[in-house]
Amino acid sequence: MGYKSNITRASRLSVAPMMDWTDRHCRYMHRLFSQETLLYTEMVTSPALVRGGAVHLLDHDVSEHPVALQLGGSDPDELAEAARIGAQAGYDEINLNVGCPSDRVQSGFFGAVLMEQPALVAKSVAAMRRAVDVDVTVKCRIGVDDQNPAEVLPEFLAQIVGAGCERVTIHARKAWLQGLSPKENRDIPPLDYDIVHRMKGLFPNLHISVNGSGSGAKLSGRRAGRCDDRAQRLSQSNRYLGPSRSPDLRHGARHHPRRCSGANAALYRRAS
Repeated sequence: MGYKSNITRASRLSVAPMMDWTDRHCRYMHRLFSQETLLYTEMVTSPALVRGGAVHLLDHDVSEHPVALQLGGSDPDELAEAARIGAQAGYDEINLNVGCPSDRVQSGFFGAVLMEQPALVAKSVAAMRRAVDVDVTVKCRIGVDDQNPAEVLPEFLAQIVGAGCERVTIHARKAWLQGLSPKENRDIPPLDYDIVHRMKGLFPNLHISVNGSGSGAKLSGRRAGRCDDRAQRLSQSNRYLGPSRSPDLRHGARHHPRRCSGANAALYRRAS
């Protein structure tokens, strides 16, 4: 089984990137519960790697694989160089953060504010893909502030798909860039899983992960009704489409890490 098959299989279940949480020690613990789940780093900014030389932030143990590096940034050339550094460090995937709404992230012009700049995100994805051989993926929101998700999300996805992105994680909420804290942005804006399901209809070949309210799910095929019952019980917020049936655990994995073990048995057994 080649690299592409390995990372695609691993992405049936993932633990989302969480600042101040999914460091190498947390990832090592999660790996003890599941040998196959795709793990993510905390977000690392491209300026920190390229201008600051903070390559120590990429330290990880070989046992953490498969593991993805999440980058924050908005300069395509700098992101491409940061992606190259991450791939050279051994990461199996490079993920671009277009979902974080914090003031600090906004001031650096990356994270959720980039939902307003789909062409720039697409240019960044294309530059990163040219720089590395591993998968380049995106994590985003359904929109920000007064944007209409039904209008902006299809355009956003069309742009990044056109740039070569084959996998995306969608936090199924808007982000309010003013007036809500990052924690409030995880809870207050209403979840809208229906629009993500509609996006799967518009982009049937795009591997979509849903993240929201503690966990999410991969959407990569036919119907939710064929999902594994045990996996469905992981969280009331999980939604599944198709043969992957693969939850993307966030705060559920943080507070209840043994969920990785139960999900691993439910999902990868069916994939083998």
